[in-house]
Amino acid sequence: MSRPSAPIARGALESSVPQHILDGLTDVAMPRLPNERPAQEFMSARGAQLPLRRFRALIIGSGAAGLRAAVELKRRGVDVAVATQSAFGGTSACSGSDKQTLHTANSADQGDNFRALAAAIGAGGAMDEDTAYVEAVGSARALASLQYLGLPIPQDAHGGVLRYQTDHDEVGRATSCGPRTSRLMVQVLAREAIRLEIPVFNHTTAVRILVDEGPVRRVRGVLALGQKHRSDQNPLGAVALLCDFLVLAAGGPGELYRDSVYPRNCFGSLGLALEAGVEAVNLTESQFGIGTSRDGFPWNLSGTYAQCMPYVYSRDARGVERNFLADHYRTTQELASNLFRKGYQWPFHATRMLEFGSSLFDLAVFREMQAGRKVYMDFNRNPLPVPGDAAFDLARLDPDVAAYLDKSGALLPTPIERLRKMNPLSIELYKRYKVDIAREPLEFAMNNQHMNGGVAVDTWGRTNLAGCYAIGEAAGSHGVTRPGGAALSAGQVFGTRCAEHIASHHEPGRAHESPRAIIEAALDAIGASMRAGSPVDIGALKREVQARMSDHAGMICRAADVRSALDGARTLNDTIRRHGLAPTGKSFDAVHAVQWRQTALASEAVLTALDFYIGRGGGSRGARAVCDPHGDETPLTRTGPLEDFRFLSERAQDRAEQILVRLEGDRFVIRTRPLRPIDTRERPFFERHWPDFLTGAIYE
Repeated sequence: MSRPSAPIARGALESSVPQHILDGLTDVAMPRLPNERPAQEFMSARGAQLPLRRFRALIIGSGAAGLRAAVELKRRGVDVAVATQSAFGGTSACSGSDKQTLHTANSADQGDNFRALAAAIGAGGAMDEDTAYVEAVGSARALASLQYLGLPIPQDAHGGVLRYQTDHDEVGRATSCGPRTSRLMVQVLAREAIRLEIPVFNHTTAVRILVDEGPVRRVRGVLALGQKHRSDQNPLGAVALLCDFLVLAAGGPGELYRDSVYPRNCFGSLGLALEAGVEAVNLTESQFGIGTSRDGFPWNLSGTYAQCMPYVYSRDARGVERNFLADHYRTTQELASNLFRKGYQWPFHATRMLEFGSSLFDLAVFREMQAGRKVYMDFNRNPLPVPGDAAFDLARLDPDVAAYLDKSGALLPTPIERLRKMNPLSIELYKRYKVDIAREPLEFAMNNQHMNGGVAVDTWGRTNLAGCYAIGEAAGSHGVTRPGGAALSAGQVFGTRCAEHIASHHEPGRAHESPRAIIEAALDAIGASMRAGSPVDIGALKREVQARMSDHAGMICRAADVRSALDGARTLNDTIRRHGLAPTGKSFDAVHAVQWRQTALASEAVLTALDFYIGRGGGSRGARAVCDPHGDETPLTRTGPLEDFRFLSERAQDRAEQILVRLEGDRFVIRTRPLRPIDTRERPFFERHWPDFLTGAIYE
């Protein structure tokens, strides 16, 4: 039986939330950093006078994860500093989605527990069971401590956290402060770091990890570059930041892809780590989804941007409009309902291309882009009908969609009214960047958004390099999939965990020593990045790497294309080793030369892992569809099967292991290992386990 259309609610055209509240949650100002204290110590190395800084612990990156680690270390009495390419310029401060989320395991309507949450976090496979449990247990503490610092987590009248369903989450464990949640997290953590007088070295880019190649390879600090350090005596602007413990928290490799929703110049620390012989894991796993271009305002179009069900169409070069989704879905109801589901099933997932699911939407967008057409969302028009079917009608939606809109009070006539009712902040956000989605269509595309892999770590955030930790998107702690927003929570959990582990070490370190030979070797490596007469310049390198990754290692992969791309990446890196990069005359030549060299290295690592995975018969999972003429699954559309996108299914055995990559000499080596388990039969007992905490045995 069909339901009657809902009447237009009073005030539907205007938000019920006052403008000053919307402004406060959209325009999030960052605190001013204190002035940097001048260096008191210098070293003469390779003819330059380098400032030396010494700390017990050093954080690379000033996002939410890095600032959490810094604050937790300082609270434990550890001498800590932060070095950052650009304070408040990374992904957690500048990027996001319709609703950034933090996972919480409390107050579920149907009951919840940490083991159930851990199972959900690791449900996609290739994630260590102990890591998933650590993230689950730590999520409540992370959330509560952020509330203590002033993060405005929404609550009901009884103090319960307001929550909702997000991607890869069937329970509804997520919460949000709106589209600027992660920026608000950075804001409150930055204020606490300033209050604790933690030094922050802004515009100081780590370009080389200093490694002591003794019997046990151990970190000694980093060599960093910054324009403010440049002088006649220090032409590169180099500074040596010495430490006993290093925490990599500079985010993911955002410049790997041409089609990307990352803010520009987010290079992350994957290439930096790989150069130092740090092992990486799960580099085959990323996230791709719809979002607006980084040429304007890069943002994920998840959550209510899709749940309000705008009209999605394409235009060709002549301006001809195409209702292309109608070629893919069988009925108007099916089209609209899957457009809605795209909100909480935002990342592309191969299996959701089947049975006319929500990722058939992604494939349709991908095909339009391949055909050279531009794709738009129009929030003033409802979806147009599928040929031969009835027009869009709120009374004809799938039950789950209708129920959600009904509970939201959003059974309103137009997409913009529904969007304004469910999430007025989403409209305000684009207005800040001179785009009024209430008046004009919004162009979007399929983009790379997040790397689920990264530096391999244990449950304390430790890497295979002694003294070096990785947290946030720099760490490969996720598996194939993860619930939306779980990455934010993981960064907070592991920021705290690594701080606890570092603080448990009471033995004296070696940061007081000055490893001249290691510093000089690092300077030589930086100098080798730039050579006059090189056949490769930074611009050409950028175009080649990004085109290769977007065209051959995106959401649609084919074995022959991946192998060819890997051969090209190896050839490129061999050329860079022999000839360096041609200088362009800009003041930051050295920084960009190193960052793009490391990005080229990271691309080879990703392609190495992907080629290995596919070459062993690995199938489609998570972010990527492995297309093959002999595949066992074919996406169906209203007009017939898409044989060009026939794909291989994932093999069950691949979910139970991880692929690890490490640079040895000039080539990457691959190994696999089974997932670390957790004994679900073990139950902590107070009297038996308390001594382990008191003596520090839990850190061993």
